[in-house]
Amino acid sequence: ESLVAKRSRARRELWIVKAGSHMVIEGGPRLIASWMKQVDELSKRHHVDVIWVTSGAIATAKRSKVKSLEKKRGLLLPEKQALSALGQPMIMEIYKKALAKRGRLGSQVLLTAEDLSNRHRRTNLVQTLSTLLEWRILPILNENDAVSTEEIQFGDNDRLSALVAVHMAADRLVLLTDVEGLYDSDPKKNPKAKKVSELKSISTRLVRSLSPVSISGVGTGGMLSKILAARTSTHQGITTHLIKGDHPDALLKIANGAKRARGKRATSFPGTIIHGRK
Repeated sequence: ESLVAKRSRARRELWIVKAGSHMVIEGGPRLIASWMKQVDELSKRHHVDVIWVTSGAIATAKRSKVKSLEKKRGLLLPEKQALSALGQPMIMEIYKKALAKRGRLGSQVLLTAEDLSNRHRRTNLVQTLSTLLEWRILPILNENDAVSTEEIQFGDNDRLSALVAVHMAADRLVLLTDVEGLYDSDPKKNPKAKKVSELKSISTRLVRSLSPVSISGVGTGGMLSKILAARTSTHQGITTHLIKGDHPDALLKIANGAKRARGKRATSFPGTIIHGRK
């Protein structure tokens, strides 16, 4: 029985939600607690299961323990790997405390690109994630930067989240970022830039117009990486959202918008919605 068929029978949806480094670092435990509260409400009120993808391990370690590296650019690979090993349990501890307040558990899953490119390992991953979801345990994913080399890196967690969404046959991919959504021009340079509320598809022209540089300077992915991730997911029919991570009740508003849309009522979503190909 397929993953989609199982969820349909159980009348549940699956969302992949990715939180960027800047939101994790700047929002801290309070924002993470808000996210985990929403995850719990999505499960109980909206019959939505979530796989969470988090960034921020390296940045957390730099800020918390290795002050001499906090503002250093161009870290060497061994430095990045060591910082990841240091920061990953710090990040997980914050998530664990936030989930515990809801009576829930979280599980850590660290991946390299090989885990999804190798068929046998990919099958094992899908089975593991499916089992955790059946147990109502939140899978919290991140790239395994402590062992990843340039040849086996995803590049950024936007791509990781899109690939997981595809292989788990998710219903939605939500990218929590540090801007309100996609704009028709760079809002940092053009104060008259307008937010794009909805896209039917992602054009080559749009991809070419975007900068690959991270907006905040904290993470590795800018808007280009998010649009490329959205192109991967929407090509497989997965509706994708770009939304500011600290938008109040962002995830619940998406769920409520989806409910209105199913009822054929006029609806609007926060951020930018990119429709999956049917």
